[in-house]
Amino acid sequence: MTILFISDLHLDSERPAGIEQFLSFIAQEASQADALYILGDLFEVWIGDDSTELSNAPIIEALANLELKGVPCYFMHGNRDFLIGKRFAAATGCKLLEEYEVVEIGGTRVLLTHGDLLCTDDKPYMELRKKLRNPSWQKDFLSKTLDERKTIAANIREYSQQAIAEKPQEIMDVNQDSVAKTMAQYGVNLLLHGHTHRPGIHHFDLDGTNATRIVLGDWYEQGSVVRWNTEGYQLENIT
Repeated sequence: MTILFISDLHLDSERPAGIEQFLSFIAQEASQADALYILGDLFEVWIGDDSTELSNAPIIEALANLELKGVPCYFMHGNRDFLIGKRFAAATGCKLLEEYEVVEIGGTRVLLTHGDLLCTDDKPYMELRKKLRNPSWQKDFLSKTLDERKTIAANIREYSQQAIAEKPQEIMDVNQDSVAKTMAQYGVNLLLHGHTHRPGIHHFDLDGTNATRIVLGDWYEQGSVVRWNTEGYQLENIT
């Protein structure tokens, strides 16, 4: 048994090396796995399933080929690609997951999430997230032309970059109280997420029991993956 978890690839036509790294990962390692979980931000930006971005074609094809090889792929929305929908799922064969999803691996219950919902100290981001996830906003956005959507997405990204530059680093990480509350709510002692770009394994006490939070890294400089087999899990870099 080998199950793979990745997140925060931020694939973009301006970073062709990142796309090639992902395609190689799918063809060589993921195709030999029992399942692949993508925990959000596969793309740097996603303006709708009707996007005509040429660089997305090989990515969609690679995921579709993975399904043909009998390897199930599960996809969770991130803060960059939350508009991925049923058309993308049909084209790739990926199963879309909820914001929080509990899976059982080798008898261990694991809570999966992108991670941004746990960054509750970042109030401005949480307000922006609430707006962008509103079905009415999304319906209005998707009714616009692709060029209009690209402009809006670029403006949101510029605003976000400026806001990030002005924020203390600590408020952009997860809030430990929110982590503990969420894990208790779902009855798990192991949480796996991305988003923060701070890969690591954190052990802590949760209501008198041992708990673990695994954080996937981003793929800007090198890849990051959690490999889970019969011997347990490992968080590793992909060079």
